Formats: sequence, C-alpha cells, structure tokens
Amino acid sequence: MRKWKIALGTAVALGAISMASVHLLDMGNLSLNAGTAGAAPAPAAFVMPVPVANVVKKTIPIYLDYAARTEPIRSITLQARVPGYLQEQTAQDGADVRQGDLLYRISPDDFQASLDQAKAQVQRDTATLDYARSNLGRGTELAKSGYLDKDSFDQRTSTLREAQASLALNQAAVRTAELNLSYAEIHAPFAGRLGRNQASVGTLVSVAGTVLNTLVQLDPIYVTFNPSETDLAQIEEARAAGPIEVEVLLPGETEAHQKGELTFIDNTIDHSTGTITARATIGNAKFTLLPGQYVRVRLHVKQQPDALMVPQVALGSSQLGKYLYVVGKGNTVDQRLVSLGPTSGDMVAILSGVAEGDQVITGNLQKIGPGMPISPLPQKPAT
Repeated sequence: MRKWKIALGTAVALGAISMASVHLLDMGNLSLNAGTAGAAPAPAAFVMPVPVANVVKKTIPIYLDYAARTEPIRSITLQARVPGYLQEQTAQDGADVRQGDLLYRISPDDFQASLDQAKAQVQRDTATLDYARSNLGRGTELAKSGYLDKDSFDQRTSTLREAQASLALNQAAVRTAELNLSYAEIHAPFAGRLGRNQASVGTLVSVAGTVLNTLVQLDPIYVTFNPSETDLAQIEEARAAGPIEVEVLLPGETEAHQKGELTFIDNTIDHSTGTITARATIGNAKFTLLPGQYVRVRLHVKQQPDALMVPQVALGSSQLGKYLYVVGKGNTVDQRLVSLGPTSGDMVAILSGVAEGDQVITGNLQKIGPGMPISPLPQKPAT
C-alpha cells in the first residue's frame, strides 16, 4: 500500500514537470515570434541626386586671344611758336578738350604792336604807290608830246615799280605779324585730353624750347598686340574674307565692352620671338581706355558650326586628362575621357568623347565615381 502511494506521487510529479516544460516551450516560441514580427526592414542603398545637362550642338565663334597694350593715335608736346610771357592757362590740367579749344595764351602786346606797325607801313606804301602811278601817267603823256626825255620817263617807271615792291613787302610783313599774333594763342590741334601743366603763368617761354603740356587723343585709340607666326595664316585668311572684328577686355572682365577692327599688320616677323606686330583701332567714346594700359584682345576669325557644347563646370581632371561624368545605362555613372575645343562663355566645345543628347553630370562630382547609381535631377529650363 505504501509502495503504491509512492509510485502514484512520482507519476503526478513527472506529469507536472512535463506540463511545465511544454508551457515554457510555448512561451519561448511566442517570444521569438513576437521579436521577429516587430523588426524593421533593412534600409535601401543611398542613391546620389545629381544635376545634369544635355550635350547640345551649336554654331560658335572662334577667337584668337592675345595680351595687348593701348597706344594713342596722336600724342604731342605743346610748345610755343613765338617767345613771350605766358599770360593764361585756359584749360585745366587733365581736361578733355575739343579740336580748336584755347589752351594757353601768351602776352600779345608785342605782336599787336608789330602788326600795327606793319599796317602803317602798308598805308604809307599805298600812298607812295598811288603818287608814283599818277606821276608815271603824266610822264607818259609828256613823253608822247616830246616834253619829257627818256631818262626821266624811265626814272618815273622805276619809282612805280619800287613802290609796288615795297607795298608787297610790307603786306607780307602784315601777314607775318598777324600769324605771330595768332601764335600767341595755343589751340588744341585735335580732340583729346591734356596732361599736367609744365609751365606756370608768368613763365618766359621760348620758341620750341619750353614745354607747356602734352595732349593725347583718346577716341579712337590703338591696341597693339603680337600674334605668333603660326597664327598669321589664320589671321590672313580671315582678313581675306572681310574686316576682322576685335574685342577688348579689361583685366577682370569676361565680356567685351569695346570693339573695333584690325587695321594693321607689320611686314616683318621678329626672328627673336617668332611674333609679328599687329594693331587694332578701337572706339573709345567713354574714354574707358587710356594709353599704356594692359588689356586682352580677341580676334573673331571664323564661325565653327555643329560644335558639341557642355558646361565647363562639368569637366574633371585626372592623370589621364580631362573627363566628363555621363549618365549611363540604369542611371549609373559613366566616365568619358574627352578632348577639348574652344570655349564660348561658360560652355566648352568637346571634340571627342560624347555625342549629342548625352546627359553630363554638372554637380556633386566629388561625391560620385564610375559605376555608382545616381538620380538625375530635372533640368532647369533655359533662360
């Protein structure tokens, strides 16, 4: 009886342990299932958004660029043509003057007195000539009637000729005195700009010895540059087709505000530099250019049709040369080595490596590489 009770208790205990194990196993499965159901999905790979631009075909101007320097067409030193005391400076230093403007005045008193004296002598000679002419007229009548001998008639004729010569001499003296009086005023021979005055009022100036000032012409103005002999054939070919337009750019400028025309090419190439001197005439109505200024010139030599153009910002550089990132198949990055042609504004011509309609990547170039997935951004409409 006692053994039966022990066996029954053992069976009950084993059953309880078995039920507890099943319960714990079910709770573990529930916990595992709950953990699996609440986990977040793995994140997708990041795709870099990039701006793009189409390769376009355009006709662009072809330029030859050179460093240049401006020169005045005319530059003179102002000096007096008659001696005297400088009485007045009528134009200020650095003034822009027109042709014929009065610049300086020398004291005219001496020249006015000389003119008055020459005019008085002309009046005297005129009276002498009138008397000699009348005297010869009377002598002619007397000589015809035999009352005047030939020697006396010849004297009257000689007196008339002397009076005519004296009158002509003093008339020339009048013109000389008038010129000297006009030289007392110094006028601008052409439109230009004065420099710094070099003779104060009251200075005794001498003929072609005292420098008063300088005057330079500013409009138009020369721009001189030195093309290489290798460019000369292309320039001459463009000249044969018509006038060559020349644009002038000041330091820091990207667009030309002064334009002109190529007007001179020297006849000899400098053997030491392999260059030739050329010159353009540029309109300078606003006096933006001054003589001696360093500028840059562009010669428009021809038009290039069907050039494949891309933004210059899309270019990259490596040890292999210049390259572009292009949108490839499946929106991945495709690297293309390219050869460059001329530029036009912020665009550059591509001679090889891309085709019309290709999309080049213009931004985030440092964050991408060949084969990477990208997301091209919509292009902004052209303005």
